[in-house]
Amino acid sequence: MSDAAPQAGGQEAEAGAGPGEAHDEYAPAAPAPLGVPRTPTGDDGVDAGLRRLADADHLATDGHVEVYEDVHRGLRDALTALDARPGPPAPPSPYEHRS
Repeated sequence: MSDAAPQAGGQEAEAGAGPGEAHDEYAPAAPAPLGVPRTPTGDDGVDAGLRRLADADHLATDGHVEVYEDVHRGLRDALTALDARPGPPAPPSPYEHRS
């Protein structure tokens, strides 16, 4: 026995179908690129992360987390590497005593 209300002509209405419509099953739209431009930064590590973001364009929403975490890890590593590199020597202070 079906819980669907009978329609005129003895046919049963499908759940969620409007008048004159019959849906076999829900089919979400396919993944599509957002079209967000990715401008190169000049830093190879950061640019690789930006290119990796394009992988999310072709995944369903539940697949985005893995890509975002991977990019976040790469960006964090790039920032950490900046802290580890020695910078240029500081200019001499005019207040230093010279012998």
